[in-house]
Amino acid sequence: MKKILFLTGTRADFGKIKSLIQILEQTDDFEVYVAVTGMHLQEKYGYTLIEIERCGFKNIHTFSNHTHETTMDLTLAKTIEGLSSYTKTIVPDLIVVHGDRVETLAGAIVGSLNNILVAHIEGGELSGTVDDLIRHSVSKLSHIHFVSNKAAKKRLIQMGEITNAVVTIGSPDIDIMFSDQLPSIETVKQYYKIDFEDYAIAMFHPVTTEANAMKEYAKEFVAALLEDSHNYVIIYPNNDLGSATIFEAYEKLQDNAQFRIFPSLRFEYFLTLLKESQFIIGNSSAGIREAPYYGIPAINIGTRQQNRALEGAILHADYAKESISQALKEITFQEKKEVQNDFGSGNSAQLFLESLQKGDIWLLNHQKQFRDI
Repeated sequence: MKKILFLTGTRADFGKIKSLIQILEQTDDFEVYVAVTGMHLQEKYGYTLIEIERCGFKNIHTFSNHTHETTMDLTLAKTIEGLSSYTKTIVPDLIVVHGDRVETLAGAIVGSLNNILVAHIEGGELSGTVDDLIRHSVSKLSHIHFVSNKAAKKRLIQMGEITNAVVTIGSPDIDIMFSDQLPSIETVKQYYKIDFEDYAIAMFHPVTTEANAMKEYAKEFVAALLEDSHNYVIIYPNNDLGSATIFEAYEKLQDNAQFRIFPSLRFEYFLTLLKESQFIIGNSSAGIREAPYYGIPAINIGTRQQNRALEGAILHADYAKESISQALKEITFQEKKEVQNDFGSGNSAQLFLESLQKGDIWLLNHQKQFRDI
């Protein structure tokens, strides 16, 4: 029986790998382990370990990678230390990581340097700022690539990856987005005590390469929201460098009836809120990835998503209050417009399972090969 270890450090990456963990847990072919760290263990961000525990996974292990100095290099070091110790205890056959977070890089380093196969979910994509560096570094440290679409596969092959090690399964969150298991909007509003009839969603994350300017960016963002007439459900930023300045700016929104602020939301509940929202504003990938597939208009602010595929009813604004306010005026006239799904058909978990059940995946050389085009 093969041992599969999943690593998760944020609410976002867990939403992407949840269906993959669940489908493996339902089979007798694999022994599944989930290593939980990062934002999941921080009270400030909602202690989302609880949401993982509610899934009923058999083997959940936690370790803290939090440092008082919020620098990514120290977080990387602590994640490597904690994960390395755990892998020596369970000796997995495969470590599964997702995306472009610093925890992802740690998982790929631990696996590749300990002769353990590494599978990377959603490699080969483009994102903004330092995330691109991390995502492509993870791809070079990984042996198996489960990608979202043909474009991502092409990029990995361009990077010298072996063709038969790149498997297109779509984006796993699509499995959940279009499932019949999402809660009703009435259930969600009652659970989170949201009294708004109509509302927009706001998610504003720090941009690590622009950390010195984030205080001003956050100030401008909040000023634009305060002048706007919409109701907002606001979700905390991630814990990257610069997040403290966003929290400081959000203090001006406290005790204002137009705003409901949450450290985190359960992924399925967030999807229902997004699906029923008027629009989403900020610089989260949800605005340019998930929102278009629900036909929800989005205002994308700044540079964080500058290299991502942009489709649907998306308006762009820079960080200045005037630019954001102008976009807010225009968003009212944006019609809901669903786009064609280029990220799978909602069966990513099944394709993932079938790939792992095939013998050829496990025969891949642990010593990676480079292929010239």
